[in-house]
Amino acid sequence: MATPEERLAELGLAVPEVAKPVAAYIPAVRSGIHVFTSGQLPMREGQLMYVGKVGGEVSQEEAVECAQQCALNALAAVRAELGSLEAVKRIVKVVCFVASTPDFTGQPLVANGVSELLGDVFGEAGRHARSAVGVPVLPLDAPVEVELVVEV
Repeated sequence: MATPEERLAELGLAVPEVAKPVAAYIPAVRSGIHVFTSGQLPMREGQLMYVGKVGGEVSQEEAVECAQQCALNALAAVRAELGSLEAVKRIVKVVCFVASTPDFTGQPLVANGVSELLGDVFGEAGRHARSAVGVPVLPLDAPVEVELVVEV
């Protein structure tokens, strides 16, 4: 069976280096059998992929791309904490924050960018509980932020 990183490679994706925190926190913490990630922004090569509100400056499709990048960044934090994504037994919970205009109601569709990616990478172990929350603003004017809870 393929490893999570091999499955990512099959999708044309890779786990990046851990994104540098933008404030006073660490990217992930292990407590018992769980790893909790800090909220991850859609940073790629040190820059936000897009800025602004979904439904305004950022399209739903662009927000889905952001959500996928946030998931990759969260997996990077998990890998840094555990040494390997093969140690992941299950994705327990995903929280996806979407900075959106008041009339945008597609937050669950944006969060599907995370959920579908985790399902593709971890199979049945990637199925998880989830919250998709619309918010008025996120750090650095990012359109999406994602955090994970992972069982090891």
